[in-house]
Amino acid sequence: MNDELKARILPWALRGFGVFLVCGVYPLMNWLWISGWAWHPRQSQYEQMIQGIYATLGVFLFLAARDPSANRSLLQFTIWSSIVHAGIMTLQANYCAGEQGHLLGDVPALLAMAFVLWVLMPRRVNLLV
Repeated sequence: MNDELKARILPWALRGFGVFLVCGVYPLMNWLWISGWAWHPRQSQYEQMIQGIYATLGVFLFLAARDPSANRSLLQFTIWSSIVHAGIMTLQANYCAGEQGHLLGDVPALLAMAFVLWVLMPRRVNLLV
């Protein structure tokens, strides 16, 4: 995929991830796919914190779509925090047999978001050359 195509797709990916994080995490954790998105026993304070953090990230990803190059550090944070979060959840889901739904729910969702952003993220231009 060439840089021009990536530059056209990235803002749409950022908007899509932003909308999903703002509008999609809450219903998945509470109604649609609880076993793949919420821990058991349910911990409402933890869930509210996670939902708040991801909704905030979603707003900033949506805003970053206006100028992805200027928001490179936000994209890097999103990529690496998603990989770390998915890694920790993978270990925990494998340790707690009742949490294995996460291996089909939020773990692949986090890794997919990280991968898409990593592929589409603009590469740094060396201005000293």
